[in-house]
Amino acid sequence: MIRMPLATASLLAIAISLAGCGEGKDKAAAPQAPTPAASTSAPAAPAATGKIDEAAAKAVVAHYADIVFAVYSDAESTAKTLQTAVDAFLAKPNADTLKAAKAAWVAARVPYLQSEVFRFGNTIIDDWEGQVNAWPLDEGLIDYVDKSYEHALGNPGATANIIANTKVQVGEDKVDVKDITPEKLASLNELGGSEANVATGYHAIEFLLWGQDLNGTGPGAGNRPATDFLEGKGATGGHNDRRRAYLKSVTQLLVNDLQEMVGNWKPNVADNYRATLEAEPAETGLRKMLFGMGSLSLGELAGERMKVSLEANSPEDEQDCFSDNTHNSHFYDAKGVRNVYLGEYTRVDGSKMTGASLSSLVAKADPAADTALKADLAATEAKLQVMVDHANKGEHYDQLIAAGNTAGNQIVRDAIASLVKQTGSIEAAAGKLGISDLNPDNADHEF
Repeated sequence: MIRMPLATASLLAIAISLAGCGEGKDKAAAPQAPTPAASTSAPAAPAATGKIDEAAAKAVVAHYADIVFAVYSDAESTAKTLQTAVDAFLAKPNADTLKAAKAAWVAARVPYLQSEVFRFGNTIIDDWEGQVNAWPLDEGLIDYVDKSYEHALGNPGATANIIANTKVQVGEDKVDVKDITPEKLASLNELGGSEANVATGYHAIEFLLWGQDLNGTGPGAGNRPATDFLEGKGATGGHNDRRRAYLKSVTQLLVNDLQEMVGNWKPNVADNYRATLEAEPAETGLRKMLFGMGSLSLGELAGERMKVSLEANSPEDEQDCFSDNTHNSHFYDAKGVRNVYLGEYTRVDGSKMTGASLSSLVAKADPAADTALKADLAATEAKLQVMVDHANKGEHYDQLIAAGNTAGNQIVRDAIASLVKQTGSIEAAAGKLGISDLNPDNADHEF
């Protein structure tokens, strides 16, 4: 998500909705949808009850590092496949090559989304993530937008349109954007001090491939024509040479960024982040794992990614808003949480990693706590599978959160409630390992 403290993010997400995925953002918010019942709130964390076996815990942290390395390696390889598809599209822009590039983008999201649970607790990832996955974004910074476009209030770069201009005005300053390179695009994030100015990452690529979703909470995703990337006869959109350069550069930057993170987790490197993590006391690693699970479950996924959009009935606050891929985003985020607890990960080639797990440690300390958490993780996945099933039948996340869609709202509300309950079980499991003050981030949301 956008680079801001979670507490700030939750307030801003409600105060100002961002553009391109639905209706205007200057309008008053829709009436709030009911939040999950109080009975679904995460229970208070239990007192610490166990002392972990250091060698067993070290094995769990080491296997976690193996999974992190595998997930980012898969994210890198699928980003390179996306890059190949983008290059093929730019070589011959037509409906078929655009469709293939979109499919490659969707596929690239699968491993990356399962990495988001690593972000919380590992500051090296949290500090890096904004360039890779920041959202929502004011797409008027990047390219042309519909005349109905209403940008984030107070954003000086919201209509800069980098593609159409070699210099952009931001407040009193003019910024040279003549040369569109990965380095230049990276320097434009948070332009003018606004976190709505996102120039890079998966969602910038998504916007370039799909264009704005102008359907509000109705059916349909963005529908950018392939001819926006043509040169010469039949070209649409204008400034197509710069749009082509932008797509090529932003995709290259994504590959570069993922390569960097793979290096941070590569095994048998004396001075990278992984080596530092594995050298720390085992409890430190376990805490990072459990904090990541709880914070993604509660403040981020239940709160920022679902509760905010549901309460405002706002497709502008859904994650993969241009492509209508949000159901998969939520599903694979939750899958990542389950992966960490079970010590499992299914790679993009179909092979399955297993090994020493948090589950095994908790089961030894308190079998009932392990059984409860595994049941809650499975229940959450089932609730999110309902969203996926509805999307596969044509009713996507932006339709589920529409005002008046009672049944759709309830599907989202049920998933939020399950995530909240799951977080309580994560805290209980942590307590069994002697970690009584986990305090997963709730992003200032009340559940």
